[in-house]
Amino acid sequence: MRLKLLALMMSLGLGSAAHAVVTDQMIKNDAKSTGDVLSWGLGTDGQRYSPLKQINPSTVSKLVPAWSFSFGGEKQRGQESQPVIHNGKMFVTGSYSRIYALDAKTGAKLWKYEHRLPEGIMPCCDVINRGAALFDNLVIFATLDAQLVALNQDTGDVVWKEKIDDYKAGYSASAAPLIAEGLLLTGVSGGEFGVVGRVEARDPKTGAMVWSRPTVEGHMGYKYDKDGNKTENGVSGTQGQTWPGDLWKTGGAATWLGGTYNAKTGLAYFGAGNPAPWNSHLRKGDNLFSCSTVAIDVKTGQIKWHYQNTPNDGWDFDGVNEFVTYEDGGKVLGGKADRNGFFYVNDAKTGQLLNAFPFVKKITWATGIDLKTGKPNLIPEGRPGDPTAGADGKKGQSVFSAPSFLGGKNQMPMAYSPETKLFYVPANEWGMEIWNEPITYKKGAAYLGAGFTIKTLHDDHIGALRAIDPKTGKIAWEVKNGAPLWGGVLTTGGNLVFWGTPEGYLQAADAKTGKVVWKFQTGSGVVAPPVSWEENGEQYISVVSGWGGAVPLWGGEVAKKVNYLEQGGSVWVFKLAK
Repeated sequence: MRLKLLALMMSLGLGSAAHAVVTDQMIKNDAKSTGDVLSWGLGTDGQRYSPLKQINPSTVSKLVPAWSFSFGGEKQRGQESQPVIHNGKMFVTGSYSRIYALDAKTGAKLWKYEHRLPEGIMPCCDVINRGAALFDNLVIFATLDAQLVALNQDTGDVVWKEKIDDYKAGYSASAAPLIAEGLLLTGVSGGEFGVVGRVEARDPKTGAMVWSRPTVEGHMGYKYDKDGNKTENGVSGTQGQTWPGDLWKTGGAATWLGGTYNAKTGLAYFGAGNPAPWNSHLRKGDNLFSCSTVAIDVKTGQIKWHYQNTPNDGWDFDGVNEFVTYEDGGKVLGGKADRNGFFYVNDAKTGQLLNAFPFVKKITWATGIDLKTGKPNLIPEGRPGDPTAGADGKKGQSVFSAPSFLGGKNQMPMAYSPETKLFYVPANEWGMEIWNEPITYKKGAAYLGAGFTIKTLHDDHIGALRAIDPKTGKIAWEVKNGAPLWGGVLTTGGNLVFWGTPEGYLQAADAKTGKVVWKFQTGSGVVAPPVSWEENGEQYISVVSGWGGAVPLWGGEVAKKVNYLEQGGSVWVFKLAK
């Protein structure tokens, strides 16, 4: 009863300071406003560009810690969160579904909320959380047991809490929610357990559902009235068109990284992940909308276009990587560095493929992308073999594949600078031995049908931060890294690019030349994206530090190579020394 009363008060604008509330218009302006960070991506288009110039190649040598805050406890594992900042407060999530409110200037803890997780949660790739959303006087985040929690920004009190789905069936949630046109947009995790991916829109003040849109062909979408009654809103795609038999019912295509939004197109862009199971011989066909960018009309919940990066995925290449919108020649375009090793440029309004090229050096599953058809030119012998073709029917022919299923780029978001017109992509060069196995679906059990071992390709590096021209496909510069890169990127009007490394460094390079001009050891691996904002005329840089994520859990030979790295959990904030 108390939660419903609080939600009602918030919906009426009561119990919150009017000057402090976050509005939809403020979120639309987030990429240009410098005194706060209101969204995952420093703007809903996901460019991760700050126009601030106080910190630049001439001054960055004076960049020093302003404060650091430890998440504390024994839960020091996999910190992938991007902080959001508003009204002098920083809101940052930690592993195991925790969230903290901190004084953005001093690092003093204002409050903490720890979500009570049940036994038996099944997160695929560590107990991470990637951040929160701000709206009105609420801070909203998703939890590993597939719930959404909205807290009062000032007190940390729970205002509303809603269940997304059944964690016992493999559902979880870890992405930062997206606010677009006054709606709260969220996805789901759990593709390795045969869930059904979808995007949901809710009223951010109350948590009430507005619409839902499945990302597996054949499932019905719904819209909801103010009383919670649902009506059908059209099937996604055409049932049975690209899926054999009943496999679409447990088709995966999880929307686990969240989405971006462009106000000019009115579309939200979500990536749909791998089809289930991994064994592609069981599901002959393209398996829509897996491994695709799906563009959804925010107001109606209808899919306006889709583009599939990896049809009939046989390598767990997913397709969730962020679709970053930008303008060029009067058009709104979108760039995506896919797990499969290719970088794609699409018309953000229509989905038309405009360019596609490799951004990693070794790709074994396709020779390229046909710009006329939009389809990959497949290498048949690059696909893992069919288990039923073998003598015992238990294991298909093993192949060496590059990139590995951890991808040419994974969850770590790239950045785009409207000044240099370059994308800054945290890329990885690695491969894998992969083979298929028989598999049947069982609720709540891993649904792979494949085995694998991650392999290194080079002795001197795995990761490489690459500055990429989306028009030519050329790499303007790169900075190699020994361990795989697993944190995101920030670029600024000060002609700098910031990114972290698993070795513990937050570092900065000249955005035009790639010359590294600054670095700082944070004490644990950085697998999170940096942010920047200003307060009282001072520019701040912040990043979360804490080694973890998918690499130490799934990384095979690579995991052994980096097993010396220490876990942790802290937020670092930097400013120029006076």
